[in-house]
Amino acid sequence: MSKPSEADAYWKATLGLLAKVLVVWFLVSYGAGILFVEQLDKFSIGGYPLGFWFAQQGSIYVFIALIFYYAKKMNDIDREFDVHED
Repeated sequence: MSKPSEADAYWKATLGLLAKVLVVWFLVSYGAGILFVEQLDKFSIGGYPLGFWFAQQGSIYVFIALIFYYAKKMNDIDREFDVHED
C-alpha cells in the first residue's frame, strides 16, 4: 500500500465497517432494550418478553457476534490492501 489513494481506500473501507458495526450495536443496545421494547414485548422467548430478553441477554449474544464479525471483516480488508500481519 504505497499510493495515497490506496491509503484513502483502506481508511474508507475501515470506517465503513466500523459504521456498520456501530449501527448494529446501537440498534440492539438502545433500540431493542429501550426504544422498541413495547413492540418487542408482544413476543416472548422462554416465557420472558422479548424486549426484556434483549436488554438482559440477547444484546450480549449480538455483541459477541459483532466482535467475531468485525475481526473477520477487518482481516479481509487487511488482506485486500496487503497490510495483513501473517
